Amino acid sequence: GLSPNIPGLEFAGEIVETGEAAKEWKQGTRVFGITAGEAQAEYLLTDASVIAKIPDNLSYTTAACVPEAFITAHDALFTLGELRAGETLLIHAVGSGVGLAALQMAKAIGASVVGTSRTGDKISRCKKEFGLDIGLIINDPQSFAESVRGWTEERGSDVILDLVGGAYFDQNLKSLAVKGRLILVGLTSGRTAEFNLGIALQKRARITGTVLRPRPLDEKAAATKKFVDDILPLFTSGEIRPNLDRAFAAEDVVAAYQYLGSNKSFGKVVLKF
Repeated sequence: GLSPNIPGLEFAGEIVETGEAAKEWKQGTRVFGITAGEAQAEYLLTDASVIAKIPDNLSYTTAACVPEAFITAHDALFTLGELRAGETLLIHAVGSGVGLAALQMAKAIGASVVGTSRTGDKISRCKKEFGLDIGLIINDPQSFAESVRGWTEERGSDVILDLVGGAYFDQNLKSLAVKGRLILVGLTSGRTAEFNLGIALQKRARITGTVLRPRPLDEKAAATKKFVDDILPLFTSGEIRPNLDRAFAAEDVVAAYQYLGSNKSFGKVVLKF
């Protein structure tokens, strides 16, 4: 029932009305959450199971950076990827909204993180501001596996969070550790790739694709609850913070999308209504 003409998968705002079944929520409560569309608007309708109370130390603008990026990254890393303390995580497009969310959460549990980006500035900022252990500028998507294996003393990465897609697939397989987990989230570099089954078998690799938007409501609710239980307290303590790059007024939406498409953003771009 959502209009394809109104975009937006995450939001932060104030409850103005509740249905009879949403007894745990009150008018005026500051909340943020995910939705399957129509979030870029003054008013939206969503289910009570996929919202959470905004921590007192976050504004609406910073809170709007959190839900989709952090829930996606949390689900990919810990529910699907089973990342544990002491393991190595490789994040492609580490300077993106989901990439920065994954970087912060991985560091919070004691994992080592290797991050890639197409620009050196984003790598430098990830190291300085978020504790990235190793950074790699990707000029050629067919040449990073050797570096990853060198940094990990030939062991490879336990978990790879791929926000880029097809062009990186072959090198991802070569970068994986034995029993490594490759989590596919994004497709900006293409939807198809050659698949070396021999490497996958030899490494006993697990390859999982994930997307949040089309999932059934109960799965989204479960992912939201896990995020609230495991990660939301870290925002309150300041151990993890939202990844706000720039905020635009709603009437400047064209400029906001142009900026997002320029690859200059570091983190999230927010619309303010």
